[in-house]
Amino acid sequence: MAVRKVALMGNPILLKPARKVEDPTAPEIARLAQDMQDTIEDCGANGIAGPQVYSEASIVVFRFAKGRIPPGSSLKPVPWTVMINPVLTLIDEPGDLYWERCLSIPNLHGKVPRSSRIGLTYQTLDGKTEEREAKSWDAVLMQHEVDHLHGTLFTMRMTDLSTLSFNNEPGILAEDAKDDTDIDPLLIDMVEHWPMRERWSGYLEQTDKQNS
Repeated sequence: MAVRKVALMGNPILLKPARKVEDPTAPEIARLAQDMQDTIEDCGANGIAGPQVYSEASIVVFRFAKGRIPPGSSLKPVPWTVMINPVLTLIDEPGDLYWERCLSIPNLHGKVPRSSRIGLTYQTLDGKTEEREAKSWDAVLMQHEVDHLHGTLFTMRMTDLSTLSFNNEPGILAEDAKDDTDIDPLLIDMVEHWPMRERWSGYLEQTDKQNS
């Protein structure tokens, strides 16, 4: 199939609601789903939504990879899944804050209030209706991708823009990572490869002493 170009923040297609897929079994939908999987594999991501590859179709393709699960978590990996016309239901209120980043907003990450438990109803490529429940980081990924189908980017969900940071300067994330073990391992890896990490920690300790 093909790796598709990813639409970046500022492109109008990311702000438009996706259109319902009338026939999930159509060959062009299967080709789109395969292209989306190829694009995810090329980018090293976990999921992508139709509008991100310049399609107006209401479709999400994802896999919840083992490497995305925090150590000690009860979460299990989820194999490649295609969700057509997904409908999301919040089970918990969206009050928990999670660090997120996005293929359409490269080089940035920030904290977003999300529900830690959700339900999903969607159609498959063979036209069947499926249901699944997701929690923790799995739920965050689902909310992030379904948001794209409604023209919403994670930055539009943020309630505190002071946490919006460049990936090569993850100072606030690094501070969180000192005490919070329930952080996406991919984000932890970003912190661990930050050259300024030790200097940042020393700066914070010095500031704490000055303020005490």
